[in-house]
Amino acid sequence: MNTRKQHILLLGILLCSGSNQAIEPLSVLLGTGIGVLFKYFIPKTEHRTRRDNEGTGFNAAGLKADLGNKLFGQHIASDIIFKAVSGFMDNDHPKKPLVLSLHGPTGTGKNFVSQLIAENIYEKGKARQFVHVFSATHHFPHPSEIVTYKSQLQEWIKSNVTNGERSMFIFKNVDKMPPGLIDSIKPFLSHQVQLDGISFQKSIFMFLSNVGEDVITQMALDFWNKGRKREAITFKDLETSLSQFSNDQSLIDNNMVDFFIPFLPLEYGHVIQCVMAEMKAIGFQPDKDVADRVVRDISYVHLSENVFVKSGCC
Repeated sequence: MNTRKQHILLLGILLCSGSNQAIEPLSVLLGTGIGVLFKYFIPKTEHRTRRDNEGTGFNAAGLKADLGNKLFGQHIASDIIFKAVSGFMDNDHPKKPLVLSLHGPTGTGKNFVSQLIAENIYEKGKARQFVHVFSATHHFPHPSEIVTYKSQLQEWIKSNVTNGERSMFIFKNVDKMPPGLIDSIKPFLSHQVQLDGISFQKSIFMFLSNVGEDVITQMALDFWNKGRKREAITFKDLETSLSQFSNDQSLIDNNMVDFFIPFLPLEYGHVIQCVMAEMKAIGFQPDKDVADRVVRDISYVHLSENVFVKSGCC
């Protein structure tokens, strides 16, 4: 493939709009009402270090390596995610499901990190059985159908956890969910031992949204303006703003969310790293000149400073 074609292909990969590579769409009709399209991650990792009899085999070393080598510019998120997921997966008797709330601008890696987690939890070919991805704007577009959505969503969660207690549910664009829909999820997130005879304590729920992106971006910009390295930003620096990150305040009030995870806006160099890594992943020789031509065309969030890219990595 010539350089121009590489450029075009990588530009499409780079300027993602919330979709993930390595995801295979499967249509599933949920109930007798509205047709719902669910997407399942197809994991590529084969080596596993901790197995059970359910198609999961948590690879802690693999997750740590992937977060370090594939997720760029997200030192806070990488640290929290590794500790949260590894601690949860190493616990044979968790008291509640693991609930992660990921926040930050579009294109900073929220979707991608959920893929990395799945790849290091589920054995090859098993993810489609256990990983269930919902997009608020795609699966729940009509507020008038809220009653139907609630019923279908609850039944979908219950039936899939019945078939696999280590199920993972990923909710994208949670801030765009119809008002009240998240209420149907809350019973599954608590410390209840069982609900309708089903235990949800080994499941994972991930909520992805842009809520709090202005606060996160401003914090990163403040550090940049002061000449401080972004790696010096700590979770504690953002902790006082956690209330602004909430997709639903009652989730906080009832201690349902275990970890709030901020994703920082990406800089030019981070996106270069993303493109180079993607070139290698799809079988091309990494070429910094090609990567530079791809990234050169993207726009920035703060035009006066040209610090953070507007569209980055998935």
